[in-house]
Amino acid sequence: MEMSLNPVRVLKNEAQEEKAEMARLSSFIGAIAIGDLVKSTLGPKGMDKILVAHGRQAGKVEVTNDGATILRSVGVDNPAAKILVDMSRVQDEEVGDGTTSVTVLAAELLREAEKLVDQKLHPQIIIAGWRMATNIAREALTQASQDNSANDAKFKEDLMNIARTTLSSKILHQHKDFFAKLAVDAVLRLKGSGELHAIQIIKKTGGTLDDSFLDEGFLLDKKPGVHQPQRIEKAKILIANTPMDTDKIKVFGSTIKVDSLAKIADLEMAEKEKMKDKVQKILNHNCNVFINRQLIYNYPEQLFADAGVMAIEHADFDGIERLALVTGGEIVSTFDNPSMVKLGECDLIEQVMIGEDTLLRFSGVKLGEACTIIIRGATQQILDEADRSLHDALCVLAATVKESRVIYGGGSSEALMANAVFKKAAETAGKEAIAMEAFARALLALPTAIADNAGYDSAQLISELRAAHAQGKTTMGLDMDKGKVGDMKELGITESFAVKRQVLMSASEAAEMILRVDDIIKCAPRRRVPDRGYC
Repeated sequence: MEMSLNPVRVLKNEAQEEKAEMARLSSFIGAIAIGDLVKSTLGPKGMDKILVAHGRQAGKVEVTNDGATILRSVGVDNPAAKILVDMSRVQDEEVGDGTTSVTVLAAELLREAEKLVDQKLHPQIIIAGWRMATNIAREALTQASQDNSANDAKFKEDLMNIARTTLSSKILHQHKDFFAKLAVDAVLRLKGSGELHAIQIIKKTGGTLDDSFLDEGFLLDKKPGVHQPQRIEKAKILIANTPMDTDKIKVFGSTIKVDSLAKIADLEMAEKEKMKDKVQKILNHNCNVFINRQLIYNYPEQLFADAGVMAIEHADFDGIERLALVTGGEIVSTFDNPSMVKLGECDLIEQVMIGEDTLLRFSGVKLGEACTIIIRGATQQILDEADRSLHDALCVLAATVKESRVIYGGGSSEALMANAVFKKAAETAGKEAIAMEAFARALLALPTAIADNAGYDSAQLISELRAAHAQGKTTMGLDMDKGKVGDMKELGITESFAVKRQVLMSASEAAEMILRVDDIIKCAPRRRVPDRGYC
């Protein structure tokens, strides 16, 4: 009996497999590369990236230092890198800020893990040590946090400090006091609801960033129809998503053959009557403002003008969703039962000029906390980056209003957690202690990157910071304006506890998931075969 000693191939020809050390090395390299990509954007002196689009939006340029935006725009093939990209996106959705920190921390954990695997430590032992370190770091973070929500004045000052700290690493750094006040005022209007949809951000080119302002009310970037009222008091608003363009010959896409022009005129008349009936049904709701997501053609627009109703067309879906929220109305598509439809209400609708554009302002809306932030700036790129920066600040403030504990920033909390983990590692017997020390070193990589990006001597600053924390000075952190260790409490550098906790937990979970991998299988691509179907 003959036996073949050739290797048996189980996978399809085009499928690829990487095993054991090769798979782990591939994961480490991909994740570390992603961490290094965004590391230079970290901290108040971090640098920006220019993203140039390809494909449909070829030539579009974005200038940003927002980790989530950079990673979302970069196409990655490496599976581990994709995990970090997804993690930063979740961080952005959950708390709004810390997207760069969470990516850098996960990458640094894997950089440390690579050294430990080279020392023949089993990945499961490393993970066990990391889990112990994560719990210790979280406990240290929780104990160092403060809650001033009982004192309104102190809590507002905390919110201002958090907004300033969040904006200090963005394009709005030079105007952080101005925009921090805008963001805090907008979030405090929500009265703790956290309903960020009620805050609208409108970007208008022209002027400078200092010309931005907060408008109490709702602004819609649209104009009323021709010969319609331009100002309405005690408005009753019907918000709809319905076609208002059937004043053309359009009978369900059918082809109609006629033998005379008179019959075309009859068809047009029938269509007009149909539209007139629809407009009458809308007017039966006793509304004096009609806002539609879709187009309103000339004939229905004329009918609304004759009835003295302000009709606004093509209000984008995001616009009417927010409008329905703030005015207390419902979005409707059929108009047969007026009694069942809830109309939106507001005290006054009027036109206002912002720059060279005319917008509609809805004042005295039912949801009193609704407001609009208008951002002015020289170029579209500046406006887009200012919008992203302000959105991050609003998200962090909304998260802080819900979870009111705060923690000191500037590398202070990372040094605090690293110090607690180093102490526990010294008391822990077994190989897990080596993994715990590696976890603490990864935590200290964040303040190291902040110092490096500012051009300071990170080795000197981090050693001074560790010494200060070892002496019990837990509020000490990096003062990047002076390039030395300073008291974060005096400097007012405060961050949200919810953001720091999310960074710690997300980074450790993602790094743990990547470290567990010992095999990467790339599926065989589906073959393209000639289409034999008949048309």
